[in-house]
Amino acid sequence: MNPSTIGSNYDAIAHLWQRDTPDSYGIAALERALKFCSRPGVALDVGCGSHGRFLDLLRKRGFTTEGLDISPKMIALAKERSPETIFHTADVCEWEPSREYDFISAWDSTFHLPLESQAPVLSKLCKALRSKGVLLFTCGGGPAGEIVGSFHGLEFGYSTLGVPEFVRILTAEGLSCVHVEYDQHPENHVFIVAVKE
Repeated sequence: MNPSTIGSNYDAIAHLWQRDTPDSYGIAALERALKFCSRPGVALDVGCGSHGRFLDLLRKRGFTTEGLDISPKMIALAKERSPETIFHTADVCEWEPSREYDFISAWDSTFHLPLESQAPVLSKLCKALRSKGVLLFTCGGGPAGEIVGSFHGLEFGYSTLGVPEFVRILTAEGLSCVHVEYDQHPENHVFIVAVKE
């Protein structure tokens, strides 16, 4: 499933996402990742959606925040909630960062990318980190491959390279993997935290 289709599907459920996503979802993982930050600075939330819980916490921790999402409706709602945040409406596969970041999160977002886009996007995010910067992202914990699932009655594509390959890419890009957790066991939902050397 291509990113533009994913964006259109999220446009259709943007209001539901904002209403139905628990305020606590993913926050424990974000808190864990922030423990590895040596300083606040500029943070980017990839696939920020409309809810704003990650951006809210990052600002409270002293970060200047940016959000990136392919869904224009998600971004419109996010701007209403967080007018102080800089937002980018773009496909992360095509988007090019114009600065370096101290913290990047990609919670339940890049796992929607086509399989062939996983490695280039992860490498791009790694390169966009400053030295000592921290990356938090989620991925599928099963074997490499693609699946299609249903959410709010719409189809969404998911893909994973598998945890060992994600860790290999992180290492090749000069990051140390400091935490891997299957946080929704028995589901194959994994979050990974890595720090740039």
